Amino acid sequence: MNTLKDKVAIITGGAGGIGKETAKLFLTQGAKVMLVGRTEQKLKDVTYEFNTPNVAYCIADVSKPEDTKNYVAKTLLKFGKIDLFFNNAGIVGTSMSIAEYPEDIFDQIIAINLKGVWLGCQNVIPKMSDGGSVIITSSVAGIKGFKGLGAYVASKHAVVGIMRTAALENADRNIRVNTIHPGPVHTKMMRYLEKNISPNDPDEVQEAFESKVLFGRYAEANEIANLVLFLSSDESKYITGTMQVIDGGMNL
Repeated sequence: MNTLKDKVAIITGGAGGIGKETAKLFLTQGAKVMLVGRTEQKLKDVTYEFNTPNVAYCIADVSKPEDTKNYVAKTLLKFGKIDLFFNNAGIVGTSMSIAEYPEDIFDQIIAINLKGVWLGCQNVIPKMSDGGSVIITSSVAGIKGFKGLGAYVASKHAVVGIMRTAALENADRNIRVNTIHPGPVHTKMMRYLEKNISPNDPDEVQEAFESKVLFGRYAEANEIANLVLFLSSDESKYITGTMQVIDGGMNL
């Protein structure tokens, strides 16, 4: 199939987990993809793995305006246009109560998870083709609270406000803007969180999370990518301003 034939996509956080799986899926559907991330070696490895002229990468810290402008410019130079934007980069931080949470880690989470999304929308959307689609990665933590994750929860709630505003502001160009809200996913970031919560028994943390999911398991990254593909395709052309929950029933 060529659901995204000749479409050009930017994917932040594109070197691993959900971003990588989404890029892989987009490429199979005919898209050209610009991967954005902070670590050059990871980006090189993924680009080499995909082995196609339809993928390129740009090193960027999404919390920095100049880096954001650069990945937009590089995409336009390489592929000539932007149709799709998966505003996906994020970090989870550490697990501590609000009373004990280090301010520097709070600032880092807000810079990447919130400011990075803001800067992405601010710089990408004006350069997008009419009729495009923006998908912002939030989380089940953008719907409910989680002990010890106050900064992450705050950032993932806040991007919903950006999404709703961007949807209102860009409807006249038929640009759709939506958030996705994954539950736990088998990724390195999730394993990092498990180890952070319980260094001696991260498997116990996984079991606790899984017990709250109706299907009794974590999602796979490709399952999240399938939702991103749907929201990027013309099949979803009447969907905008929505929160798309994909958590196996965790939030019920």
